[in-house]
Amino acid sequence: AIKTIEQAIADKAYETGHIRPYPPERKTGRRVAIIGSGPAGMAAAQQLGRAGHDVHVYERESRPGGLMRYGIPDFKIEKHYIDRRIEQMQGEGVSFHCGINVGVDKPVAQLLAEYDAVLYCGGSETPRPANIPGDDLDGVHDAMPYLVQQNKRIGGEPIQSVAWPSPPIVAGGQHVVVVGGGDTASDCVGTAFRQGAVRVTQLDIRPQPPEKEDKLSVWPYWATKMRTSSSQAEGAEREFQVATLEFIGEDGALTGVKCCEVDEKRKPIAGTEFVIRADLAFIAIGFAGPAAVGPVSELAGQMKIAIDSRRSNNVEANDRDYKTSVEKLYAAGDVRRGQSLVVWAIREGRQAARSIDEALMGSSVLPR
Repeated sequence: AIKTIEQAIADKAYETGHIRPYPPERKTGRRVAIIGSGPAGMAAAQQLGRAGHDVHVYERESRPGGLMRYGIPDFKIEKHYIDRRIEQMQGEGVSFHCGINVGVDKPVAQLLAEYDAVLYCGGSETPRPANIPGDDLDGVHDAMPYLVQQNKRIGGEPIQSVAWPSPPIVAGGQHVVVVGGGDTASDCVGTAFRQGAVRVTQLDIRPQPPEKEDKLSVWPYWATKMRTSSSQAEGAEREFQVATLEFIGEDGALTGVKCCEVDEKRKPIAGTEFVIRADLAFIAIGFAGPAAVGPVSELAGQMKIAIDSRRSNNVEANDRDYKTSVEKLYAAGDVRRGQSLVVWAIREGRQAARSIDEALMGSSVLPR
């Protein structure tokens, strides 16, 4: 097929690292604030900006992107892709306000007074408690402060984070144990290797999956089979069907991780205990709701917003109009849904944008 001149220009811009902005033909005069610049917030901001609204995104860190920028290592997503999308969105009229921790530096109530609608896309950030004895030893850390620090180093930023304060953590020359079998655990493994770790062991309480899936029993659902991430392929030692019993230390510093085998009900099997040497241990077993400090604390305390206590105290809103119990306030992404995937956050952000556009204008051409 013959390309139009516009298509050729757009393709060339993509190849050279730029994406053509698509600013709206006319402005609506309506103003929308978005709290959080992760996948849900960015997706919603672009849709609302293209619909003609004056969109302002508030981010507590020094750069937009949320945990797409600060929680996922560069070897999985290079940050120039995020920068390219931000550049495009700015060309479409979206404004980014970084270094503002809404709920601390700027009250949510002030945003609700200044804007026609506010969309809360704060994510799920509270680490799921492991309740493992010895987790207060020096050398035992939640996964996210470690990953955020490394992303800030790579990005040339000061390593201290507003949301994830921690002393410097570096795995060079260390024996590392990662507790957890998911993507975040794998990210810790790959980051530790790149920092020069001597040995990295990953502990997974689940049994080792089969090499091939039984397609007839699981289709169309995600098949259970043995998978090896690029990080694990770099030399990680993987222990399956193993529980972490205790972090062991001397003089307040971590020296080892006590483990044991478990049965099919994840109960410890007596006599199977063993200890893995460890100078650093990272707990990567997921997240249990939004950050305790920030918008949720203000909303729950002063505005009595409805909270879904059955789902890790997430903000309560349905997946049709994404409205919360507070007038003009919407919620989308992991702060509403709970810990999930990037694609779900993008979907919810786009659907929430349509709902906001309909509420402000009476109708919407944005896709749902």
